[in-house]
Amino acid sequence: MADSTVSTPTALQRLAEAHRVGTTFLGWDGAPKQVEEHTLVAVLTALDVPAGTDRDIERSLAELDAAPWRRLLPRVVVVRESRLGPIPVHAPAGAEVRVWATGEDGIHYSGTVDPEPIAEREVDGEKRSSLSAVLPHALPLGWHTLHAEVDGLQEQCSLVITPDCLSTTQRLLDTRSWGLMAQLYSVRSSRSWGIGDLGDLGALAQVAAEKGAGFVLVNPLHAAEPVPPVEPSPYLPTTRRFFHPMYLRVEDIPEYARLDGAARVRIDELAGRFAQANSSADLLDRDASFAAKLEALELIFQVERPSQRHSDFEEFLVHQGQGLKDFALWSALAETYAPGGPEWAKVGRPGSAEALAQTERLASRIEFHEWLQWLCDEQLQEAQLEATDSGMGIGIMHDLAVGVHPSGADAWTLQDVLASGISVGAPPDMFNQHGQDWSQPPWHPERLAESGYQAFRDMLRNILRHAGGIRIDHILGLFRLWWIPQGSAPGGGAYVYYDHEALIGILALEAERAGAVVVGEDLGVFEPGVQEYLAERGIFGTSILWFEQDDDGPIVPEKYRQGCLTTVTTHDLPPSAGYLAGEHVALREKLGLLSRPVEVEREEDRAVQETFLSLLRKRNLLPAEGTASVQQTVEALHALIAQSPSVLLGVALADAVGERRTQNQPGTSDEYPNWRIPLADADGRAVLIDELRENVRFTSLVTVLGDADGAGAAGSKG
Repeated sequence: MADSTVSTPTALQRLAEAHRVGTTFLGWDGAPKQVEEHTLVAVLTALDVPAGTDRDIERSLAELDAAPWRRLLPRVVVVRESRLGPIPVHAPAGAEVRVWATGEDGIHYSGTVDPEPIAEREVDGEKRSSLSAVLPHALPLGWHTLHAEVDGLQEQCSLVITPDCLSTTQRLLDTRSWGLMAQLYSVRSSRSWGIGDLGDLGALAQVAAEKGAGFVLVNPLHAAEPVPPVEPSPYLPTTRRFFHPMYLRVEDIPEYARLDGAARVRIDELAGRFAQANSSADLLDRDASFAAKLEALELIFQVERPSQRHSDFEEFLVHQGQGLKDFALWSALAETYAPGGPEWAKVGRPGSAEALAQTERLASRIEFHEWLQWLCDEQLQEAQLEATDSGMGIGIMHDLAVGVHPSGADAWTLQDVLASGISVGAPPDMFNQHGQDWSQPPWHPERLAESGYQAFRDMLRNILRHAGGIRIDHILGLFRLWWIPQGSAPGGGAYVYYDHEALIGILALEAERAGAVVVGEDLGVFEPGVQEYLAERGIFGTSILWFEQDDDGPIVPEKYRQGCLTTVTTHDLPPSAGYLAGEHVALREKLGLLSRPVEVEREEDRAVQETFLSLLRKRNLLPAEGTASVQQTVEALHALIAQSPSVLLGVALADAVGERRTQNQPGTSDEYPNWRIPLADADGRAVLIDELRENVRFTSLVTVLGDADGAGAAGSKG
């Protein structure tokens, strides 16, 4: 490791910093570390910046300096509604420049250009001026097009006007809403096919609403592979824009009622295979469930749709545009070819001659996959309506994964705006002292901006179509991501910084239009001011009880943030019953994820837990003497977070029924059966949605939140 005390940056480091690549980072022990030179070269190369030799570095620095002067307009302009200030324009010296904007509704907004140059310089043998253009402040929120013309030549770029602060957030600040957090695939009913589905989501929302809940937060429902075997992790999808047909409730498709006798018998037979599996606490079998559903869906696809249904389908296709066509083509190809294999090289990029030929050849399969997305859209809409009609103020809150599978649909269809040769992850920290590699290609910040952030916008817009909220996993990734060059260990990366003003602004704009709230998972290592910035834009943060501590012990709940989703646990920790038993330490020790002796980890964990238990006793949430039951302790922990001012409180459904098993152990893949644990109680018995209304433990825990809420901890329930 290079000496981190060096103060004079090298040319390579200056080039890296100029391209928003961090040259230092903090290690898991809090000590500053210097990024290795070969890492900087690899990351810059992935950013399309030559840096392999001193000559490359010199040329790249010169190009960086000259590039803005060659453009008439910036690549994109993203501003807050109250901060639409002067826009830089670069033109030949002395030229007359005309600037205007067109809104989404076609309205024309004329701008003015100050003819007095701000600066001048010679670029490529031509004298050019930097000018200032001003647009009227009457531009509404939304996606506009900025135009400029000089000497008969025109350029245009996207102009995005974003809200200063989400109004949905402001409406919640005087109320409190609690909700359930659930891994949908693990939450089943007697009607499931071994895996929780969108019908179950609507039913779960109704049960939760009856208990006073204002929302249900579910795992990412992004699509995985189109045919089994499928990746079990909902956080490693093939796409973040489209949804997983595995979650479809087959019997709720209108055409199911129009099946002929033989097809109905076959589908009922397929469903019957999973009646017993629904009540099993053994590991989930996604592949078997998905394979059976696909066979059933193929039969329903053959049913002729009534004219209105056909028109609705056609309207959906128009609305989704080229993005759905490309995804459906990828899905059709992936039924036969291994994604990322040699066959894909022959297809080339979307829109290539071979891709167009495959589109014609696979037309019926493409329509099938488009149809599946239409069904997902319909059932997502129905689930949200069931939630809000039952009295939920927010309803369904979706989860957005950090990235996508390196051989998935987005990696192919969006390859022009994703970086290659790079994976994202996390540097070593106290919970994962070897670091993490999430095997996901990141957004290429320059190319994404050049595209006007359209792929980012379309992804958000589709998720928010039928949602009352969205949780952004690792929202710090909209500020910076840990880039790991291919072949490097997780710790051998560097931070790449993004235009967070643009990304957060677009997130706020799309949520504002959808009437949705936004929760950012802002845990982990972050730079000063990040949480304050998110609060300023109306983005809720995240607080996990066990992480709310400082050198003096637990932070008292009264000091938690108001604009926050506060919970006791998270899906990356065992449910509270398991956490209290120290199962997170035992599991990490078993899997070889500890950098310290297990005895040291256990002793420290027990000491930390005792500080929280002591706080519970001081507040009379647990008896001062004697041994409290696990259920009493779990309820006391939730009563403690209810004493915070946080306007959103979350209770893991696993906690509410007494589950102990860990859903996901970060830093592992096949070493542990991540994302395959069905919902079960403290006795290891599977819990179905059908039983929740009468589940004593469930009712007792959610009543703790309701009672504390009614006592006025932060207002009335949403």
